[in-house]
Amino acid sequence: MQEASLQGVLKVILIIVLIYYGLKILTRLFGPLLFKYVTKKAGEKFQQHFGQYQQPQQSTDGEVTIEKKPKQNSSNKDVGEYIDYEEVD
Repeated sequence: MQEASLQGVLKVILIIVLIYYGLKILTRLFGPLLFKYVTKKAGEKFQQHFGQYQQPQQSTDGEVTIEKKPKQNSSNKDVGEYIDYEEVD
């Protein structure tokens, strides 16, 4: 059976620490670039997906378009009568 030497254990711990700090430094350097790339790609996908449903609007200079909503009768006559309540002390 083999036993681990103190030098071997320290060497493994040192390698793990160096890899950790190396990745931490690389993330700080390349993280913003990676984030920018991912957000740009997501924006392009969103634009492409949204563009499928959007109809192109053609307007000329000086042309005014007024779009009115249809009138909706919001009052309901079958609600009942209004009862005024008085607070009793």
